[in-house]
Amino acid sequence: MEKNDDQNPNNNNNSSFVIKIPSYEQVIQSKTPSQSLFKPSQTFTQAFNSIKNTDFYAPPPPPPSSSQFDSSASRGNSTPSSLPSGSNSTAASSTQNRNAILVSNRQKGNPLLKHIRNVRWTFSDIVCDYMLGKSSCALYLSLRYHLLHPDYLYYRIRELGKDFKLRVVLCHVDVEDVVKPLLEVTRTALLHDCTLLCGWSLEECGRYLETIKVYENKPADIIQGQMDTDYLSRLSHALTSVRHVNKTDVVTLGSTFGSLSHIMDASMEDLARCPGIGERKVKRLYDTFHEPFKRLVPKYPSTVETSAPSFTPSEAKEDEKETARSSKRDKKESNLTVKSALSAAFAKYKEKVGTENNHQQEHEDQDQQS
Repeated sequence: MEKNDDQNPNNNNNSSFVIKIPSYEQVIQSKTPSQSLFKPSQTFTQAFNSIKNTDFYAPPPPPPSSSQFDSSASRGNSTPSSLPSGSNSTAASSTQNRNAILVSNRQKGNPLLKHIRNVRWTFSDIVCDYMLGKSSCALYLSLRYHLLHPDYLYYRIRELGKDFKLRVVLCHVDVEDVVKPLLEVTRTALLHDCTLLCGWSLEECGRYLETIKVYENKPADIIQGQMDTDYLSRLSHALTSVRHVNKTDVVTLGSTFGSLSHIMDASMEDLARCPGIGERKVKRLYDTFHEPFKRLVPKYPSTVETSAPSFTPSEAKEDEKETARSSKRDKKESNLTVKSALSAAFAKYKEKVGTENNHQQEHEDQDQQS
């Protein structure tokens, strides 16, 4: 029996080394979560009831009365409505400032502000006197004040810097003797790239400010002339600038010669062949295309005379003869034909050269005798 007893523990030891493989059902049952032992309380007071027993607990303040609750409720209702109203007011003020003239605080009490009626204006802390846009400003200057403080305009322009593209000096002419002060103001404005606008009354100065503000975002096409693109309109604009030439003559010349260059190269005979163009128009056109732009001044010998010039009776008679000849020439020129216009011009030129030579010889003889 003892031997059997000794063998039994060995058998128990051998059986402990047996590996047991779980079945599929056991594996699935092991995946199911085990039930937690935590059971949440049903109310908030039950969950935090233990906090009252700690040292960190303090009782809550007493509840407010009904009057205080009503006032706090009214304040709470008013605060969310005040926020959008404040944002709307800031947006409205920004748009108003954008469409208004910003006036410097220095201009308070200026009677000019009474005459700015067609545009809104508001006071603001700005460097210039009047801000008329994002890139335009104006400085107000009275000539009477300029006479008392000549350096005022220079220092004000220097304060502006280069922040504005258009810098206007609005000068109120309120003195009688304006030549010298206006010259100084004009010089200062030109040297500092400023535009000078002069007004002889406060109403005129106010109108200038209103106009600049109204036309702030307008293009320059309003003041630019309309240029025609077709050739006939340009040709008529060029030729009608000649005196006595009308649009029908322009159509006739254009259909006959074809272009402006051919009209300029045409002779007087060719121009005279065009129907509706007489002698006067032919002469005007020919002289316009062939006369020099700069008139030649006859060069006489320079004689320095200390005393007043004394005319001899012979020279006076010659002057009378020349006037009579010139009057005769004018009468003859009215009767000249187109073909004889050139010959008459050459003859007149020869006579003119001859008279100039005679005058030069007479002056030389007088110098030699003296």
